[in-house]
Formats: sequence, structure tokens, C-alpha cells
Amino acid sequence: MDTAHAPAPDPVPTRPAPGHVDVWLVRPPLPGRPPADHHTPWPSGPSHTPRPSGPSHATRPPGLSTASQPPGLSAAELRRAASFARPADRAAYATAHTALRQLLGGYLDRPPGALTFVREPCPGCAGPHGRPAVIQAGGGPPLHFSLAHSRGLIAVAVAPRVIGVDVERLPSPETVEACARALHPGEQAELAAAPPGERRAHFGRLWTRKEAYLKALGTGLSRHPRTDYLGSDLSRRPARWAVLDLPAGPEHAAAIAVPGDRPDHITVRWLPAGLPYGEDVPYGEDAPGANPGGTVTPSSGSGGAITPSPRSGSTITRSSR
Repeated sequence: MDTAHAPAPDPVPTRPAPGHVDVWLVRPPLPGRPPADHHTPWPSGPSHTPRPSGPSHATRPPGLSTASQPPGLSAAELRRAASFARPADRAAYATAHTALRQLLGGYLDRPPGALTFVREPCPGCAGPHGRPAVIQAGGGPPLHFSLAHSRGLIAVAVAPRVIGVDVERLPSPETVEACARALHPGEQAELAAAPPGERRAHFGRLWTRKEAYLKALGTGLSRHPRTDYLGSDLSRRPARWAVLDLPAGPEHAAAIAVPGDRPDHITVRWLPAGLPYGEDVPYGEDAPGANPGGTVTPSSGSGGAITPSPRSGSTITRSSR
């Protein structure tokens, strides 16, 4: 298998080249943890957009300030954040959408608050509720993205082609049992055959692959999860699609899906914990340590999983399955 070290930080995020995918992971603030106010805010604007790599405290994207008001969110996003009853859910939503705006603003060289999001036509009914997209002023090559967040983790995937990403905290054994009936029959059989101690992780991988694929397809869960097989047998998965597991720590599962061939390079980076409030240290037992992210060059014989390298540093490897 081939591996490559993550590149040195760029002054601005560089659009992923054809065949490349960028994935950014960030943890929302812990419930009850006040926003930090002892850091100097980083400047907003596209001219100050370092690209984080390596340990999660290495480099901070700009504009993710220490203020308690999430910067750059639209009025609709602020209303949506305020609609959540639980403070943790409000913080997760605000962090996810702030990080998305900051990252896309860097890629597109535009202020995060100036970005306009739309919905592509639904592939089923052509209604305006398909994949989310960002309006790109001035043309240029397309930039696609996908956003997902679950309890304790947020993922943003960016690519020059359609992409879906999902992340899920591993469910309880009771939830696995209750939700297994929604899986494809082949997936149900695989789950039933897994050792009891591995079923939570196995279900998490199945479900994140499925949601990532349905997001990229543009249907979301309006297409029944039982319809498509995303299990371990690569030959049975949807034709002309690449669906890959991502490293996300022991308490979460994550995956991406893209149409066509497998990406040549996938870069996974952990953003500073606690964004947008300036916390620099990851928290929780499953916080990334020596292997926070890096770039992988998939080999032709590898399967559909990406796992952290056992070595320290910013390298991840592609494992066969």
C-alpha cells in the first residue's frame, strides 16, 4: 500500500484536484463548557486561511473566532440553531455550519458570510430539495461538499465531484437491534454473523456508508435504506460508485461516497476542538492523538477502508479488506 505525508500548510485551502478528496473533522464544544475567551481571534476573510494539518492544535482556520456568537452564519442558520432545545445540539449545529462556511470561504476565496447555499433538484421528483450546493460567483471548476454531524463529531467533505459524507456515534446494542431491520437483507445477515462485541462498530460502518451514498445520490433517506447493499462484499455494492470508510476514533464511524472511480488521494484532517470558540486541545477518550490525519494514495488492490497508520505523524494508510 502507498502512503504519503500530509503537505505543509498552505496560505489558503487549495481546491482538491481531480481524483482528490478533502475531509475535515471537528468536535463541537462539550455540553456545559463555556466558550473560551482567552485566545486572540483569528482574522476573517479569504486572505488569512491557513490549511490545518497534523495535530489538531497545529493550525486554526481563520474567522472561527472566540466570540460566543458564531461568525458568518445567515439569519436562517441562526434561527435553526436557536430552535434546538438542548444546548449541545445548538452548539453542534452552529459549529458544523460555521466550519462549513469557513472552509468553503477559503476554498472559494470569499468571505464566509457572503456564501449562498441552494438545493439541487431532487433526482426523484425534480423538486428543490436535492443535494446542497454553494453558488460559485465568477465560474471556475465545480466544488462539491457534504456535511454531517453526530453526537461529538462533525465531518465536512470537499471534492471536485459529487460527494456524500456521514458520521455517526456508535449506537447502543439495543439501538443496533432495533434499527437492523431497516438494513438490506445482505447487510442484516452480515450484522447477525458479526461477534456480539463487534456489532456496534459493524452497524456503524454499514449505516455511515449507506447515508453517505444516499447523500451523494441526492435522495437522502427518502430512498429506503433497505434498497441498496453497502456491506463488506465490494462486488455487490452499487455499480460505478466508490464508498469508503474513514478513521473517526473508537466511538464513531464515518464514510464517504463518490460516483465513479475511487479517489486517488484522500486527505483527512482534524480541526481544532471546540470550534468556533478557539479551544485548541481535543477532549474525550476518542480524541485523535498521534494520528490526527494525513493523505493517502490508494493502491489498486486495496478495498474500501482507510485506517490510521500505527506510526505517529500525519500519515494514514489504505487497508485491504
